[in-house]
Amino acid sequence: TVRLILLERLPATLLLMGTSQLFLFFISVFLALSLSRSYGSFWDKLVIALSPTSAAPPWFYGIFFILIFAAFLKILPFGGMVSSPPPTSKIEYVFDLLKHLILPASSLVISYLFLSIYNWRTFFLIYSSEDYVDMAKAKGLNPREIEQRYILRPTLPTIITNFALLIIGLWTGATITETIFLWPGLGRTIYTAIGHYDTAVIVGSTIIFAYLLA
Repeated sequence: TVRLILLERLPATLLLMGTSQLFLFFISVFLALSLSRSYGSFWDKLVIALSPTSAAPPWFYGIFFILIFAAFLKILPFGGMVSSPPPTSKIEYVFDLLKHLILPASSLVISYLFLSIYNWRTFFLIYSSEDYVDMAKAKGLNPREIEQRYILRPTLPTIITNFALLIIGLWTGATITETIFLWPGLGRTIYTAIGHYDTAVIVGSTIIFAYLLA
């Protein structure tokens, strides 16, 4: 029974977490690499200044997004995965699903974006200041070649490890964020299970995550 419950809610969590976390990961690495090239610029200082905004959890931003875009502007739905009743056409169903996905995914991205960029940017700057990078610059190598061979290559194991942990973390979902947006995923399922003292669902989900992490 627990297996069926988790498998039923897994696609919704993979859609929400996969969309938001993969976008967050790739955009953070790309922007951080760009910032590491322009250390001390306006955008670099702006990211540093905005990094403390990541102290607020995703559900905090989610509440404000609901108030602004759903309650005030009325351009996006309050929550759920699709409208009720759901559209009959497949194209309309996909667009309706994407419309419901915008707010919860945006809250997850915005919450971690600036801190993630700051962390990766600092990480790239550390490798950019290594002696072998200075030696490559002294030899007159192309900046793009230096970046690819002497900065990105040594950082690749860390990038791959973080990506792997991100993929595993998709399983847990976003418990409070999914609950706020009434998103029918694993996070909301675990939240409900905790409220009803459903030990089987809580333990089952935790054990699966532990195996994936191991």
